[in-house]
Amino acid sequence: MSELYEIFFYPFIACVLLTGIHCYLGLHILSRGVIFVDLSLAQMAALGSSVVLLFGYEPDSSTAYFGGLLFAFIGAAVFSITRTKNEKIPHEAIIGIVYAVSSAAALLILSNAMHGHEKIKAMLDGSILLTGKKDVLKILFIYLGLGIFHFIFRRKFLLISMDPAGARQCGMNIAFWDFLFYIAFGIVVTSSVQIAGILMVFSYLIIPAVCAMLFSDRVVPRLLIGWIIGVFTSAAGLIASYYVTIGDVPGLPTGSAIVVAFGIVLVVLAVAKKTAGLFMRTGRHDSN
Repeated sequence: MSELYEIFFYPFIACVLLTGIHCYLGLHILSRGVIFVDLSLAQMAALGSSVVLLFGYEPDSSTAYFGGLLFAFIGAAVFSITRTKNEKIPHEAIIGIVYAVSSAAALLILSNAMHGHEKIKAMLDGSILLTGKKDVLKILFIYLGLGIFHFIFRRKFLLISMDPAGARQCGMNIAFWDFLFYIAFGIVVTSSVQIAGILMVFSYLIIPAVCAMLFSDRVVPRLLIGWIIGVFTSAAGLIASYYVTIGDVPGLPTGSAIVVAFGIVLVVLAVAKKTAGLFMRTGRHDSN
């Protein structure tokens, strides 16, 4: 038990912090209907970090972080400008194009880099198991600051996400508030990708929020449900990565184990929700 504590204490705390900020942002993303914006911004951040590698900097350096942040800001600007009232081209199409092009560009860069295969794997799967106290404190302060920012302007952000037509009627500058939203979102994603990888970041953003939306229509209950699901699923994924063995190699890649755990939880909850609904309808039918 002490070995588990030593290995997983800081990774688990990081997972809790990821759950806290990403579940909230996930509710915004689902309301906006731009599901893959997280993947796209995360890939833009990864591209920025990859470009920095060409100049001899390490992937975990401050220069790589700010390079990723710069590219994430460029993505934020593109997504805020291209969201219009009457969209001839769906916003999701723009997001998909940015993701595809930035992914291809990152692969081109890393394919010619030393240990490129390992860097590509780290970009996707992350290195959550290597998270230490310094990493936890870093994301804690970043997420806390952005959380306070979102709390102060929560009504405006919720309005433009859930009722953009109403926001326009109130005279809000949608492009400006969208830009602020995506800037904050880009900072979160860039910070998260460095420790968790693109796949984990996407899972934390979308899956707890989707699970929560199965059981509630209100923001606060959705947040609470999503946070609970995220914390317990993170713990389950970490423990599974330690104890479960496939083949001859003991243990599982931690990031992939957590992502799969989220997928399993979503399927189980969706089936449970559907089954409960069928029983309720059958009960009402029998009573009539």
